[in-house]
Amino acid sequence: MGDWIRELIEQSGYWGVMFLMFLETVFPPIPSEIIMSLSGLQAQRGTMTLWGAILAGTTGAMAGNTFWYVVARWLGIERFHPLIDRYGRFLTVDWPEVKRADHFFDRYERWFVCFGRMVPTIRSLVSVPAGLFGMRWKPFLIYSTIGTFGWTALLAVAGYLLGQNYTQVDEYLGPVSTGVIAVLVLFYLYRVATWKPTPRPEGERYDKRP
Repeated sequence: MGDWIRELIEQSGYWGVMFLMFLETVFPPIPSEIIMSLSGLQAQRGTMTLWGAILAGTTGAMAGNTFWYVVARWLGIERFHPLIDRYGRFLTVDWPEVKRADHFFDRYERWFVCFGRMVPTIRSLVSVPAGLFGMRWKPFLIYSTIGTFGWTALLAVAGYLLGQNYTQVDEYLGPVSTGVIAVLVLFYLYRVATWKPTPRPEGERYDKRP
């Protein structure tokens, strides 16, 4: 995978970085660690500027972030009510838990979106709860951009400083991503084994804040 990413960046410059970071956000298996560290290497070689690479990466990633936010906002959490009622046992969540998650998100949405953008693996998924729980557009854009800029800058600067050893970025962060996935899988299995639905009055519905 690294070869075609390198070729696209070398041939297309900033546009290649933007396109790849957009794909990375929409299709998470494409690693931002390689994209942005390679961009930093190109900046060291003088084929692009470091600031330009960071801004191109941030712009492409934010395009992908916005895509998922718009999709999730259009769907809305209410559409999932029948699905959760039917498959809550396998999803390990019921409607009262959804309401509690919504209240929690209302309080901490800005922190969640900002710092979530800097966590490997889940950073690409942050837009989904933001859209589903109805986070307003302006705070989403501001805090997503801050977090995304921080992540892309970190990777690009690392690639710039490491030069030909840029692959060390992925060597260090790759196990972190694997660890995050392992924790999520173990947490899900724990939830499957221990989850019980919350008793609630018959016919209770989900009332979303205006």
